[in-house]
Amino acid sequence: MSCAIVEKTLYLIQSDDPILKLQGARDIRRLTKSSLRYRRHFSDAVKPLVDMLRNSPSVEYNEAALLALLNLSVKDEGNKKSIIDAGALEPIIGFLQSENASLQEHATASLLTLSASSVTKLILSSFGVIPLLVDILRRGSPQAKVDSIITLYNLSTSQGNLTLILQTEPVPSIVTLLKSCKKSSKTAEKCTALLESLMSYDECRKALTSEEGGILAIVEVLEIGSLQCREHALGALLTMCQSDRCKYRELILREGVVPGLLELTVKGTTKSKEKSQILLRLLRDTPNERSQLQPDTLENIVFNLISQIDGKEQTGKARGLLAEVIQVSMNQSLRRLHQRATVCTPVDLSIAGGASTISST
Repeated sequence: MSCAIVEKTLYLIQSDDPILKLQGARDIRRLTKSSLRYRRHFSDAVKPLVDMLRNSPSVEYNEAALLALLNLSVKDEGNKKSIIDAGALEPIIGFLQSENASLQEHATASLLTLSASSVTKLILSSFGVIPLLVDILRRGSPQAKVDSIITLYNLSTSQGNLTLILQTEPVPSIVTLLKSCKKSSKTAEKCTALLESLMSYDECRKALTSEEGGILAIVEVLEIGSLQCREHALGALLTMCQSDRCKYRELILREGVVPGLLELTVKGTTKSKEKSQILLRLLRDTPNERSQLQPDTLENIVFNLISQIDGKEQTGKARGLLAEVIQVSMNQSLRRLHQRATVCTPVDLSIAGGASTISST
């Protein structure tokens, strides 16, 4: 990193000449794109960049300043705070409502980076960004929608913000985005994570079931999503079923959830294995009735569920996965037996033999 470059660029961005100022903003964006050290050394550029946002003569100036501030805020808590303290939120929110798609995208991306800090989450929501972000989910460009859902998820992790998100009726827009994205993507992960949190509220559960293909979109993530996506999808469905089993059991079963749950009982994390078994128990026909002839094992629960599945393809897949579940269960049992057998050491055997000799005399 060159000190001369830093000094020259700061001179440009602090200049009264609009052409030099524009060049300075572009240089800051370029230099801070992948360098934490440059971000730190250009902290003095925050105020003049925010002034550019407030007093910009053109869209070109707005974009240059926004993108420079965006890069300055990445993984730098001090710059995030300085950007907000310098008054950047008001113009950024204005751009969020712009008819210019490019400005709207840059503004959404800026809020995404700012929302990654625990300190800024409540500040952002106090400026009323949540309804605007949900509006971006409804009508924004594809990239703006992706950045919006990630920002909303970031904000939802701060106490009180989830209620604000709930008030904007976001579920239809989240489901629409979830349907259109790759089920193993970061977008799907944030959609299902936010839905998992929202499923604690009755109005959000109703909104999901009212949305055509809403539950199916979550089931698809459960089947083919990344491990993190699948865990969030499982959490959303489990929360629904635990809230009102009679109301949601049939709706979830109808979308072919059993094969995905079976696979998680075999290949999931410890947490997802446990949750998938709980959900399988909730989904079976008679969760509270125990039979002496049919103990409450995972295999019997699944046999009960398979008998309720419609369609040869789903049934065949479920039976194949059940066979795998049984095989894994048998392997675990054999390992436990082997461990018990190896507990008896030669010393133990000689003591046992001595005791036998004594008792026979």
